[in-house]
Amino acid sequence: MKEQLQNIEASAKEELSKVSDIKTLEDLRVRFLGKKGELTAILKQMGKLSAEERPVIGQLANKVRGDIEAALTARRDELKSKAEEMRLKAETLDVTLPGKKQKIGRAHPLDVTLEQVEEVFLGMGFDIVEGPEVETDHYCFEALNMPKHHPARDTQDTFYINENVLLRTQTSSVQIRTMENRKPPIRIISPGRVYRSDAVDATHSPLFHQIEGLVIDKGITMADLKGTLELLMKRLYGEETQVRFRPHHFPYTEPSAEVDLMCFNCHGKGCSMCKQEGWVELLGSGMVHPKVLEECGIDPEVYSGFAFGIGLERITMGRYSINDMRLLYENDMRFLEQF
Repeated sequence: MKEQLQNIEASAKEELSKVSDIKTLEDLRVRFLGKKGELTAILKQMGKLSAEERPVIGQLANKVRGDIEAALTARRDELKSKAEEMRLKAETLDVTLPGKKQKIGRAHPLDVTLEQVEEVFLGMGFDIVEGPEVETDHYCFEALNMPKHHPARDTQDTFYINENVLLRTQTSSVQIRTMENRKPPIRIISPGRVYRSDAVDATHSPLFHQIEGLVIDKGITMADLKGTLELLMKRLYGEETQVRFRPHHFPYTEPSAEVDLMCFNCHGKGCSMCKQEGWVELLGSGMVHPKVLEECGIDPEVYSGFAFGIGLERITMGRYSINDMRLLYENDMRFLEQF
């Protein structure tokens, strides 16, 4: 038994010298010193020894256990020290190396254009007002003098949630809410997302952005509308910008006009962007219909006003000579990094 104990100690020390990781070291501890280990198995046989041999073998067994435990501890400390050294070496920072270049974000061209438009109107004394994107039929249509049979109310053009709730097709609903809660004079713009069941192509999208404008005061005329829009276009596109007003019909304005901008892609010659017309339809406008004023509690005999709605995507495309609206939504960094 004495020889067995000595062999166990020698074997344990030899195995420990080859250990290269903590897990293997723990496996060896269990193998030699565990409840079912080799040393424990030898000690279980001490009952077969004589009374004279037991103290001698017991003392030797304790020495062997102590030596193996000391060897395990030393090897564990050595492995931990080596692992720490390797970790520090791997994490060494060379302060002389150049730093990693950080990519700096930038504003989206839609946001840049919107800020510029807002700045122009703020300079003219307008307020910026927002409203809900999920609207009621009343604010989106009824209060804007749109009868039930109007094509804009067709479910193929509008995203209806139920019979009376829908995704707003224009931010004109914000104008109605404003007129209901404010007394003239009123000068506001209401930018925001709008939704229409349109096909996706170079100039249309089911989700886009509008900037609606409204002015209500005494003595407001069509000349005020024309001057305001011409000033905006010249601020955005330069003093040489050409716009034209075409008679049109909107249920909520009378008289009404479409405002076109000379095509920024072909400069009036005709191209796919302007459908060979040389002009790009930019916005609808007109004098607020007396019935709309009455519905909002404003006396049309005392006050008059004008309203307009601009597509943010289209004026952005004009500013940056973009010929396809889809580029604004694809999040292609090669495109966005140009701005």
